[in-house]
Amino acid sequence: MDALFVPLAGAVGASVDQIKLITCLLVAYPLGSLFIRIPSSQPVLKHLFNLGITLLFFFPVLHLYGAFLQLLASVLATYYITKYHHGSSMPWLVFAVVMGHLTVNHVIRAIFEFSYETLEVTGPQMVLVMKLTTFAWNVYDGRRPAEDLDKWQTAKRVTQHPSLLEFLGYSFYFPGILVGPYLDFVDYMDLVNETMFKKLAVKGKNGRNVPAGRKRVAYRKMFFGLAYLGTFVVFSPTWNYGIALTPWFVEQPMLYRIAIFQLCGVIERVKYYAIWTLTEGASILTGLGFTGMGPSGETTWNGAANVDPLVIELAPNFKVLLDAWNMKTNVWLRECVYKRVTPKGKKPGFRSSMITFATSAFWHGIASGYYLTFVTGGFITTIARLARANIRPLVLPLPGAPPSIAKRVYDILGVIVTVTLLNFAAAPFMLLTAKDSFIAWARLGFYGHIIIGGSMAFFYMGGTKGLRGLQAKQANKMAGQQPNISTPVNEKQFMVPAIVRPARPTPKVISNTRKK
Repeated sequence: MDALFVPLAGAVGASVDQIKLITCLLVAYPLGSLFIRIPSSQPVLKHLFNLGITLLFFFPVLHLYGAFLQLLASVLATYYITKYHHGSSMPWLVFAVVMGHLTVNHVIRAIFEFSYETLEVTGPQMVLVMKLTTFAWNVYDGRRPAEDLDKWQTAKRVTQHPSLLEFLGYSFYFPGILVGPYLDFVDYMDLVNETMFKKLAVKGKNGRNVPAGRKRVAYRKMFFGLAYLGTFVVFSPTWNYGIALTPWFVEQPMLYRIAIFQLCGVIERVKYYAIWTLTEGASILTGLGFTGMGPSGETTWNGAANVDPLVIELAPNFKVLLDAWNMKTNVWLRECVYKRVTPKGKKPGFRSSMITFATSAFWHGIASGYYLTFVTGGFITTIARLARANIRPLVLPLPGAPPSIAKRVYDILGVIVTVTLLNFAAAPFMLLTAKDSFIAWARLGFYGHIIIGGSMAFFYMGGTKGLRGLQAKQANKMAGQQPNISTPVNEKQFMVPAIVRPARPTPKVISNTRKK
């Protein structure tokens, strides 16, 4: 089948593997429409359909015979461990087996110096690791008392171990097998049985419970995915983070370098927007992602989303940005790592955060650039929290009042600082090596480190105390009281602004996805 892909790859200037990947993502669209036409009364056919299409992708199209067998080995190991191991260590055993297997393949990839354009086992395996470890925790939760579980654990628990065919169908769900997003087992079985649709009073075509509007949303996702892809193909050869390593870059004024680097960051990200949006649309066509009815009676399909590009590019703070990036991986890290390493009865703290950051970096691979990005991201998250807790309350308007000029300025500055820090921190993730990363950072004047270091110095060397004092004075003024200058401000006074102002909804644990 390579005769179909080689000429196209040459025409668009992409690798054959990249063309094959995009072809599989697009072919999944009509296949998704076939999948949902299989009656829910025939679940065996749906499981076989998933398995058969995945075999089609891996064998005649991608020629990843060994990769599929490796994935199958991890799937079978997880299935039998979760079925016969009933101890509390079961989820950690599954985690060690599948993550250890992935790490070995990351090492092999590094030894043979595969480029990011090469499609091999680690891309699909990263998605499968999330699926299998989540399943292990779901089974473990299904064996625990219901009163010990939180809301997510209760909703996703698996109380009856599935058949091998059901588990294979889940593991090899074809729209997400190559680049994600992953889904948990309960959602997969709801998809197969059309459980989420059977609650609807309004039936779709042919008297089935599948609601209307699915195709409209899915093919709109395909359109945007192709637009992102076209943007990347046209602009990425020139505008990418590697430009910082060229002699031309050094010759430019510093401010121009920083500005150009922001453009490069957008272009680097659109390839992720492309593949995740394309897989989201194909997943929706199978029926995945249904989230109910909108205010006008239209169906909504937000449950398969993995990225929100507009929110990312205009994020007012780092938390909002991370919540909109690689959403499913964030859920996995939060539910299967962050919460699970926290001792019972205690709140997650610094230890839980660091273990989660380390897991995310470890999951992505062994390149030093990944670890530079995540360490830098950890510091950015810290200063973002400090700014939100200490500066933001001072610019919030009174209840019921319109946003003040100070609040608008704060939001604009938040977007600028968030995006520029994102592009600074993400550069090592794309450049991969520590050497190239530090060269790029040096040619940018280490502006990210200056912002991070300056902010931390300010907050930890008196800034926090001063800002909280201002918050207390402002709260007293709002309450119609004059602050007593001679009275020291205590910790309870610091929390007053959070009480007198209306709560603001805040839109998820950090992660990125390695280039595929």
